[in-house]
Amino acid sequence: AIRGSVERTIIVLLHLDVLTTTHSALTMEAREAIPLLYENPEAILLGFCDPSFPIPKVIEGVFAARREIVGIDRQVLGKVITQREAKAIDAERFDPFSLYKYVSGLNPVRLRRLLGELSLRREALPGRPQAAAVYRELRRQTVSEDFELPDVDLEKDIGGYAEVKRRLREELLDLLARRESLGSDGEIRALEALLPRGVIFHGPPGTGKTFFAKAMATAMDATVIIVSGPELKSKWVGESEENLRRVFRRARKAAPAVIVFDEIDAFAHARGSYEGSGVEHSMVNQLLTEMDGFRGSETVFVVGTTNFLESLDGALLRPGRFEFLIEIPAPNADDRRAIVDIYDRKLGLGLSPQLRDHLVRRTDGLADRGRGLPFTGDHIYAVCRALKRQALRTGSLEFDSDDIDRALQRKSRAAVILSPAEERVVAFHEAGHALLAMLVEHATPPERISIAADMEGALGYVLRAARARPYAITAADMRADICVGLGGYCAEQMIFGEVSIGAHTDLQQANRIARAMVEEYGMGRADGTGIRVVIAEGRGGEPVSEARRSAIDGEIAAILGAERARAQELLRDHRPLLEALATTLLERKVLDRAALRGFVGRGAPAETGETSDDDADDDRQSDNG
Repeated sequence: AIRGSVERTIIVLLHLDVLTTTHSALTMEAREAIPLLYENPEAILLGFCDPSFPIPKVIEGVFAARREIVGIDRQVLGKVITQREAKAIDAERFDPFSLYKYVSGLNPVRLRRLLGELSLRREALPGRPQAAAVYRELRRQTVSEDFELPDVDLEKDIGGYAEVKRRLREELLDLLARRESLGSDGEIRALEALLPRGVIFHGPPGTGKTFFAKAMATAMDATVIIVSGPELKSKWVGESEENLRRVFRRARKAAPAVIVFDEIDAFAHARGSYEGSGVEHSMVNQLLTEMDGFRGSETVFVVGTTNFLESLDGALLRPGRFEFLIEIPAPNADDRRAIVDIYDRKLGLGLSPQLRDHLVRRTDGLADRGRGLPFTGDHIYAVCRALKRQALRTGSLEFDSDDIDRALQRKSRAAVILSPAEERVVAFHEAGHALLAMLVEHATPPERISIAADMEGALGYVLRAARARPYAITAADMRADICVGLGGYCAEQMIFGEVSIGAHTDLQQANRIARAMVEEYGMGRADGTGIRVVIAEGRGGEPVSEARRSAIDGEIAAILGAERARAQELLRDHRPLLEALATTLLERKVLDRAALRGFVGRGAPAETGETSDDDADDDRQSDNG
């Protein structure tokens, strides 16, 4: 039919993939047919194949264009559903646009099969539509493998984070709800053109970034697939990009859908920041191609989660792609209280207001000093689960603050057994921190001292109260933090005549705060020479002369020297109090704010017993590691 033909011929190949073997090579029949197709350019070829099946380049070259057919057009839906099927949804008024979001990714054959099942249902009675039940059933039948239908309520299941919730509602969920109420196709198209296609959730590990994505999907009645960035990568050429294409194809079929790329920075990191095979850049390009190819009517959204926003490829953050960057920070005191309330209710713990407040206070600051990781909702959940397990073991829901403190112990190493001499060093070290926190003006008072090794990475620690004004920290506040931070070092030196290695973290913190004061915050000498001229080397700062660097280092040394002298003087003047505090700490191992109030009368008052993560960079939690 082809050889020697002078007429224009349309050739339809319904199963193009049969021309290839399982190894993407040509079959014998294909080897004979392909040259004929190239020799007869007048022939018009229409080929159909499964998009997941690899087609050799020699076959692709025969076709002038490639089109991917996924789902049906919204305007067609009203023409393929029968009156009987529509009445199974609503006897009086059927809205095809409401149905469309549940079937937008289905091919016509599967769509007709599902719609045909509606004719088997009893017709809806006047005034009693069955749309909700029908759509739930359709939603269940269109969920494909590896997708889930989440059930996470943005308000009932996620505590706190009012600003994050507000942005999600205003920027996305309210617009989607508005789309459901529109009746004009033109209005719907105009609104869909404004919808964001991608959102980046960024913040520390454990803050609930994926949980927020599931809550967003629940509000949209969407399915969710969570894809780990590293899992997409392959050592075979082109397979990583195909993995991405496959995820998007499946999401379109299961629409409305939310694709969550967990640890998206695993392949979408900033260009030039990684030495690899280069497949990461191809994957980013493929991801952008897929997002740019969304139809306006497709309810498919992409969520990327990352702990390091600054590491992402800038191409992802341009308008029209991942248009919204939403930070999920470590929870503040109000957020933590709301999270505690939710888990208390869900697990049926019946915690008293005092115990809930204690848990909120104890989860301020850093959970892991060594890695600088703050307490998050995950830690609170772990504590509540531990309390529930305790209740199941003992058969009692009676808890006290010690139960919470034990539940907070996260030990990945064997228990440390200190000799009496070592324990005495740790006690005086922590007593030095705590005493200065009670004496130094502008320092936040201590709430708890422990030498019970109940914090991972520390033999002891001092937990301090939150600042009354965490967003307007002054030079006096930062100097106070340096002074308190040097309290353990100076106490060891005064009592024992030498210092231990346990002060190394305190010294690092003190140096970091002093350097930030001079280099970043303009808190150097009053004559103006201390105003910041660079950001610390390695962070994009301008090069400075040796003389200028020497002057900066001199100012930093002056700040550290002055605060060390202040710490030494205060500890000398109050040595009996220091010894009494250390002795009591050795006896009791842990001192709470009520016990501390009896020493100087400056323990944290009840109304300021909350802590804030906004000061996580300040040394409010001194420890002896």
